[in-house]
Amino acid sequence: MMNKSERAPERAAPTTSARPADGPAVRAHGLQVVRGGRTVLNALDFAVPRGQITGLLGPSGCGKSTLMRAIVGTQAHVTGTLDVLGLPAGHRTLRSRVGYVTQAPSVYADLTVRQNLDYFAAVLGAPADDTPRVIADVDLTSHARDLAGNLSGGQLSRVSLAVALLGEPELLVLDEPTVGLDPVLRRDLWELFHRLAADRAATLLISSHVMDEAERCHRLLLMREGRILAGGTSQTEFGGESPDALRERMSAPTIEAAFLRLVDEAKSLQESAQ
Repeated sequence: MMNKSERAPERAAPTTSARPADGPAVRAHGLQVVRGGRTVLNALDFAVPRGQITGLLGPSGCGKSTLMRAIVGTQAHVTGTLDVLGLPAGHRTLRSRVGYVTQAPSVYADLTVRQNLDYFAAVLGAPADDTPRVIADVDLTSHARDLAGNLSGGQLSRVSLAVALLGEPELLVLDEPTVGLDPVLRRDLWELFHRLAADRAATLLISSHVMDEAERCHRLLLMREGRILAGGTSQTEFGGESPDALRERMSAPTIEAAFLRLVDEAKSLQESAQ
C-alpha cells in the first residue's frame, strides 16, 4: 500500500494548452529495458512537456528510477527511441543541460557544503557565482561551511539538489527528492520547484510514490509494473495528464482513487485476454 502525505495547500498552476514550438523536453516511443531476463520498462510511449512539472508516480519497484536513469543516459540495455531536449538520451552535449538527483545523496562527506558545490561547479563548467546562488536556492546558506558528513539526511538531499541546479539546467530529473523530509521542508522544496518552472522556464520530472504529491504537479505519468497507466501519448497529445483531467476521466475524487481504478482496469484487461 502506498504511503499518504498531507495534501498540499496550494494547487499547481494551470497547464498550457499549446505545444511549445521546440517540442517536448523528453519523448519516448517503444522504450524498453530488460534486465536479468525481466522486463523492467515495457514499451513506453510518453512525452514530457517543457517548462512544467511532470510527476512520475507509482509504487516502489514499478520502474521509476530505471526510467529516470534512461533519460539521463546512465541506464544500460535501453531499446526503443528516447530523445531528450531534441537529442538522443545520454548525448554528451546534454551534460550541462540536464540536472539529475538520485535517491541517495551524491556528495563528499569530508568537504563542506560550499566546497562540494565549488567542486561540482568546476566539473560542470558552471559560472563561478553559481555556488552561493544554488546554496541560497535550497536554503543552506547558514550551513555553507558545515561538513557534509555532519548534515542531516534532509540537508544532504538539499545539497544534492543544489548540485543539480548548477548552471541552470533546462531539464531537472529528480528521483523522489522529498522522501523522508518533514512537511515544512517538503512544502519549501515544492515552492522552489514551482519557481524554477515559472521564473526560469525549467522542465522538472519528479518521481514519487506518494500519490498526494500529484496535486502539486502540472502533468502526471502514472506507472505500475513497468507500464504507464496514465499520461502516455496514447492518452494525451502534449505529454502527461493534468490531475484534474485524470480525476475527471476516472470519475475519482483523488489521484490515489484514480490510480486504483486504473490498476483494476488493467487487471481486468489482462484477465480477459487470457
